[in-house]
Amino acid sequence: MRIKPLLAATASILAASATFTSGGTASAADQSAPANVSTFLAGQLGSLTGKTSVMVHGTSITAARQAVTAAGMAKKGEFSAIGVVIANATKAQIQAVRSAPGVTYVEGGAQPIEFFQETSNTATRGAEAAATLTGADGAKLTGKGVSVAVIDSGVDPTHPYFKEADGSSAVVANLEALCEPLTETCSVQRLPAFVDTDTLSVGGHGTHVSGIVAGRPTTLTDGGTLQGAAPGAKLVSISTGAGIVILGADSALNWVLENHAAPCGAGVPASTCPPIKVTNNSYGPTGGGEFDPESATVKLQRALATEGVVTVWAAGNDGGDGSTSLTNPPGQDPTGGILSVASYYDQDTGTRAGVVSEYSSRGLGSDASTWPDISAPGENITSSCRLYLAICSTGLDFRNGPGALDIGTFNTISGTSMAAPHIAGIVAQLFQARPSATPADIERALKVSAHKYTDGAAYTAGPLGTTSYDKGYGLVDVVAAVAALG
Repeated sequence: MRIKPLLAATASILAASATFTSGGTASAADQSAPANVSTFLAGQLGSLTGKTSVMVHGTSITAARQAVTAAGMAKKGEFSAIGVVIANATKAQIQAVRSAPGVTYVEGGAQPIEFFQETSNTATRGAEAAATLTGADGAKLTGKGVSVAVIDSGVDPTHPYFKEADGSSAVVANLEALCEPLTETCSVQRLPAFVDTDTLSVGGHGTHVSGIVAGRPTTLTDGGTLQGAAPGAKLVSISTGAGIVILGADSALNWVLENHAAPCGAGVPASTCPPIKVTNNSYGPTGGGEFDPESATVKLQRALATEGVVTVWAAGNDGGDGSTSLTNPPGQDPTGGILSVASYYDQDTGTRAGVVSEYSSRGLGSDASTWPDISAPGENITSSCRLYLAICSTGLDFRNGPGALDIGTFNTISGTSMAAPHIAGIVAQLFQARPSATPADIERALKVSAHKYTDGAAYTAGPLGTTSYDKGYGLVDVVAAVAALG
C-alpha cells in the first residue's frame, strides 16, 4: 500500500490515501485450508491480469523460499528474520502458493501509504530535562549515545539544524530504500553523507521530522532559539522517497532489524555512530484500518522490540469522535515498546493546559486497543525545512537560519507526523538515562508519568493508570518519565 505522511499542515496537504491490510492466517498446523491473503491483495486479485508484488510468509524462511520456487514466482528479495520472501507473481501463482506447505499468509507488496505531517520542548519538560538531568554516562540528558532511525522522505544532512560544533553532521548514516517501480522490488543502499535525499525526492517532510528528533541548539537570525527533543542524539535517515509503498517502508524496517547494533558498519565505533534504539514512522493510511498481526510490518516491529528497539508511530490525522477507529493500524500493536502518538496543541502558550489537536486520529471509544498511547506536541511546530520543497512550502512561518545564506531554512507545520518524532527523541533521552531499559520499560515509564491534561474525552481505567481514546495516557512529561525509569 502507499504510505502517507501524517501531516496536517496549515494548507492541509496529504498524499494519496489508501488502507492498510488486514486479515488472519491459516494455522501452520492446518494446511488443508489455503493461507489467507491481505485485504489489499484480495482486492487486487479480482482484476489482476499481469504480475504484482507479494510477500509470502512462511513457517520459516526455508518454507517460504521453497513455496515461491514451486509456484514459479520470480523472487525479488526476502526478510529472512521473519520468514518472508518477496516475489512478483501472477494471479494463478498467488493462488497456488497459498496451498504450499509452510505458507501462512500472502501479503500485497504494492499497497500504498502516505506521510503524515512541529516542537514544543516546554510543555513536555524536555528542555528542562536536557538542562538539569544527566544520563548514566554523566552527560546532560540530550539523547547522547543513541541513534534514532527516521524512515521518511529523506534528509538534508547539510541543513544548519544538524551541524555539530566540529562542522560535521548529526546525520551519521544516510540511506535510501530504492524501489523499482515496474517490478516493485526494493533494496536499501548507503549513500554519501552529503547527499540531500529529501531534495532528490522533492519532499521536505523527512528533514522537518529529523529536526524535531535531534535538531542541534540553534539561534535564528530573528533571535529565536530552537532545538530538537534529543539534541545530542545521532540520526540514521532511511529515505523512502516522497511517495512510497508498504514494501519500501518494510524494507527500511528490515534494514534496521539487521543493522541496528552498528548502523554505520562494523568498523565504526559506537562513540561515532551509536546503536539505533528507536525508529520514527510518520506515515500510514488515511482513515485508519484494522490491525493486522500477520503483516510484515508488525512482525518486523515485534522482532525489533525483542532486540531492544522501540518503534514510534504517528497516530494519524483523521480526527474522529470515538465512534470508529481512525488510528494508524501498526501503532495499535499491544507489544511493549511500540507506541502510537496523538497530537497535543499548547495553543502557542508553552503550557500543559492545551488541547488535543482537532485533526489527531481518535480510536474507537469502546476498544482501548485502538487508542493512542501518548500525546506530544504536533501543532505549530517549527523545524528544519527548505522553502523550495513541496511540504515545507505549505507552512506560513518561514524563518532564517543562523548563516547569511540560510534563507527560509525553517518553517512551521502541524500534524501527528510532528508529534511522533518528539516521542522518538524523548525515547533516546530515556535510553541515555537507563541504557539497560527494555522497550516495554520505556513505554511503561512514559505512560505512568504522563501529564493528565483535561481537554477531550474522559480518562478511563487502563493497565497503567487512566487513558482515553483521543489522547492516550496524556501529555508526555520527560522529567517524570526519567524518574519513573528508576
